Amino acid sequence: MGGVNYVSRRRAALQPEEPDEESWEELVLPPCPLAGSAAGSWGGREAPGAMLGKGAGGSSGAKPAKPSFVSYVIPEEIQKEPIEKEVNLHLLPGELLLCEANTVLKCVQEDGSNRGAYGKLICTNFKIAFLGDESASDDNEPEFKNMIIGENDITLHCIDHIYGVYDEKKKSLSGQLKKYPEKLIIYCKDLRVFHFCLRYTKEEEVKRIVSGIVHHSQTPKLLKRLFLFSYATAAPTNSDIQNQTMMFDAIKDWREELERTKGNMKYKVLSANEAYQVSEKLPMYFVVPMSLSEESILQYQGRGIPIWCWSCHNGASLLKMSVFPKEQEDNTSQMHKIFLDGVYKTINKPPYEVLKTDDLSSSLPSLQDIQAAYTRFKQLFLIDNSTDFWDTDVKWFSLLESTNWLEIVRRCLKKAIEVVEYLEGQNTNVLLVEENASDLCCVISSLVQVMMDSHYRTKFGFQSLIQKEWVMGGHCFLDRCNHLRQNDKEEAPVFLLFLDCVWQLVQQYPPAFEFTETYLTVLSDSLYIPIFSTFFFNSQHQKDTNMSGEGHNAQSSRFRFLTVWDWSVQFEPKALVLLNNPLYVEKPKLEKSQRKTTRFKHQRQLSLPLTQTKSSPKRGFFREETDHFIKNILGKRISKLINSSDELHNNFTEFYDSWHCKPVDFHGLLLPHIEGPGIKVWAQRYLRWIPEAQLLGGGTVATATKILDMIEEVQSLQKKMDEKHSLTVPQGREALPMLRNSARLSSLFPFALLQRHSLKPVLPTSTWKDLEDEDDLAKRDDEFVDLSEVI
Repeated sequence: MGGVNYVSRRRAALQPEEPDEESWEELVLPPCPLAGSAAGSWGGREAPGAMLGKGAGGSSGAKPAKPSFVSYVIPEEIQKEPIEKEVNLHLLPGELLLCEANTVLKCVQEDGSNRGAYGKLICTNFKIAFLGDESASDDNEPEFKNMIIGENDITLHCIDHIYGVYDEKKKSLSGQLKKYPEKLIIYCKDLRVFHFCLRYTKEEEVKRIVSGIVHHSQTPKLLKRLFLFSYATAAPTNSDIQNQTMMFDAIKDWREELERTKGNMKYKVLSANEAYQVSEKLPMYFVVPMSLSEESILQYQGRGIPIWCWSCHNGASLLKMSVFPKEQEDNTSQMHKIFLDGVYKTINKPPYEVLKTDDLSSSLPSLQDIQAAYTRFKQLFLIDNSTDFWDTDVKWFSLLESTNWLEIVRRCLKKAIEVVEYLEGQNTNVLLVEENASDLCCVISSLVQVMMDSHYRTKFGFQSLIQKEWVMGGHCFLDRCNHLRQNDKEEAPVFLLFLDCVWQLVQQYPPAFEFTETYLTVLSDSLYIPIFSTFFFNSQHQKDTNMSGEGHNAQSSRFRFLTVWDWSVQFEPKALVLLNNPLYVEKPKLEKSQRKTTRFKHQRQLSLPLTQTKSSPKRGFFREETDHFIKNILGKRISKLINSSDELHNNFTEFYDSWHCKPVDFHGLLLPHIEGPGIKVWAQRYLRWIPEAQLLGGGTVATATKILDMIEEVQSLQKKMDEKHSLTVPQGREALPMLRNSARLSSLFPFALLQRHSLKPVLPTSTWKDLEDEDDLAKRDDEFVDLSEVI
């Protein structure tokens, strides 16, 4: 039977009352030259008896054009061992089995042929899981195994869309179903695609599993119905967890951050919102200019108040503000104007000197534009089969450009550089303005701090930054990720946009970051794991008000949520090593006698020669920009820039070009390349599930393997030297035994090993069609562009 692989399944196992009826599916391998072309094809959900007696080479009588077919043969002639093996289901604390289906075929789509493994498809209140015997040996064991989510597990929050196949036509599934599909296709938010064939499953089980998956993943739900609360109730508390990440849920964290950035001379920490009297959007503690009174802050629930984000080494500060509603009555608008005037007069004195305001809602894309761009962008990576992949190969660049996603990434990085230029080059305070100061404000303020402060390029510093600017800053993770499925209009991948921007910096300046791109990829996946509370609330107030359980003792019944920053919950120590960058060198700590002289040098390194700066005028912090600023806050249409656009463009260009002409200080200021080729596709996250896109022995894993080999050799020599001199062996970075066999690695690592994939056609399938139509291939612009320039 050259070129044909047979997989058996006994109907007797499912229907004991009909032991004579057996069903077999013939799964086709790449065609063998000696196999001939006599095979026919048939489709649909025909009765099994339609093919009995036709034998291994029988034909269904359909057109003989297609090389694949489905046939039913006698099992003893092919394989005597049962395919399905018992695989244990691992349930988390609080996880309940809701429904299941046996004899489900998990398909691997290759060139239109159905290959795969039979098993059981289950649905719980936490995930969808396929239990099959796919791991024939230890060689197939995942190298980067997640202890919460298995290779064939999909959390309910990670499901993007569900499609059913009816007579080879794909249809979106939602609500109550009148007819059940013969195949289920699940698109995931982490860009995995699963195909489950239900053709050989009992009809009752098909109804239960399809209805269960659609209902529990697509139906709107209440907050306390999330698995987050079930897990927090049932999971044992672990008091041994030591988290070095600054959570900013205590006033001491804010005071330490003010002291670290030398901002405690101009700003103060407020505790007026401990009972959320000021605003439910703000955290319990936040930082404002020293001269602001608590009365002015309480007046309008924190709106119109400049809130501190970070202070630069030269004294300039980054602030943010949520604005008043644009559409309101004249009397209310006048009251707001008087209020803002009072705020400006209060702080219109030293040590505040100059302020630049930037309305992000007018200078950056809207949330709707971001969502629309990402929706188009992710379609390039949700590949059903290899044929679809090669079909898009010729038009890849034009399709990529049409999504506009990389352009949005570039605009965000450019905006962050503009803010850096004001803070660093012009020694000017910058105030970012947005409706709620919790979306684009979070993106830009976080990027500015990553570029300017090397502390935030360490792993714990980066996690503290996300806690400060995103979690405590009131970013609506629950709505933006649409975890409750209640309002699609609020969904927007704002946090993913930020991670993509950070990845651009990581891939341009690898030695500057303590963490790797694998860390960023895993962090993006953690958005959809509902055992961590970090990304499942809209604000600290929402989390605090939902912390109480249903017990009589309020203190003992409080939920104990996990934080995503404890990576040991998801990964074993040998896997955690892949989150750390072996190229990173910690910033040297200076002695007290060296700090004075070095600080002056450090400032000169960061402050680049620009146009001659004007002396600080006596008019104060807000005097010249007051009218412009008030109109900006109240939503009036005026120019968003005080200076002319030409002057601003010249300042930005001079600052940007001058920095890139000098050697990079990996512990100093970092400015990304934002020209066309500088902005790339985050290949590890978006291409990791596509075998056709892998680079054999290539990608970042090739560099990492060599570096880790060298580190292991140095550690081994150090150990021998220490043993010779009877010294205590220092604890270094853990070596990675998983990297020993580099021949099995590809650019898909660590999420997958070397995978078999279809060979690229000599000419793409779309080109063959053009040849048949005698089209002029020279008209295609993208065919001669190197794909590696993008990915």
